[in-house]
Amino acid sequence: MRSLPALALVALTLILAGCGPRAAGEKNADIVDAEQALELVRDGALLVDVQDFLRYNRAHIAGAVNVSRADIVINYPVPGLVAPPEQIEEVMSDRGIGSDTLVLAYDANANMDAARLWWTLKYYGHDSVKVVSGGLDALEAAGAEITSEVSAVVPAVFKASAPRSEMLIDMAGVREQVEDPEPGTVLIDVRSLDEYTEGTIPGSICLDYTGNNYPDGTYRPVQHIRIRYLEEGIDYNDSVIVYCVTSMRAAQTYLALYNAGYRDIKLYDGGWIEWSADPENPVQTPEEATIRATTSDIS
Repeated sequence: MRSLPALALVALTLILAGCGPRAAGEKNADIVDAEQALELVRDGALLVDVQDFLRYNRAHIAGAVNVSRADIVINYPVPGLVAPPEQIEEVMSDRGIGSDTLVLAYDANANMDAARLWWTLKYYGHDSVKVVSGGLDALEAAGAEITSEVSAVVPAVFKASAPRSEMLIDMAGVREQVEDPEPGTVLIDVRSLDEYTEGTIPGSICLDYTGNNYPDGTYRPVQHIRIRYLEEGIDYNDSVIVYCVTSMRAAQTYLALYNAGYRDIKLYDGGWIEWSADPENPVQTPEEATIRATTSDIS
């Protein structure tokens, strides 16, 4: 993909300013700020803490139930794959999350685990889910009470819908793209620059997931996200495939793009750990001269 010329980028940015999803903090966004999240809680939404259980036990937002990463993945044949629907149904029901529950997911991990829960629920047809930008720290700064007391749970009934296959791509699909590249399709490796230079899926662009966040762990605004990816020539007409090692960081990028208006996005769930384990898969070691910037110049 070629970066857009500066004038074209400015023009597109001005056009985009009046359309697409609203910025984080507004009611129709998939990413909300902490203040908006607390307003939604007062209206009946459920906070879901996506830390592991030990960290949840030490500190979480009062009233939040816990759904950890381990609850929503399986580790065979490779770690971190999306769990089957019956597992998701059991976990959500046990945590008091019903099919009509508005879920507000947060973590203390650069929005990665919350985004993975968001992606999983969306994949199984549950659209009533948002991610709290900045997670635990942002909620505490907004006045939420921190506690170590495990929240009481009222069991609910959660029914998973048929998986949205368009949100996922497997290794065979990625290999097909590598061997016979489809115009308008871009592979984004969201790992660090060091990881990328050690080896990547051929044809991938390196755009570190950390560039989607401010240093305080909150997501950058919608317009910043749009500009970041438009600078790499990735626009709304492209088909985007995102991956990392086990696609936790990739889920964070998936959400950033979705919230900014991108819709043709696929998560390569097996990620680099699956790709690199198969000796038949080609691996590219990028030359320094071809490596793209991992963060935007936007402050």
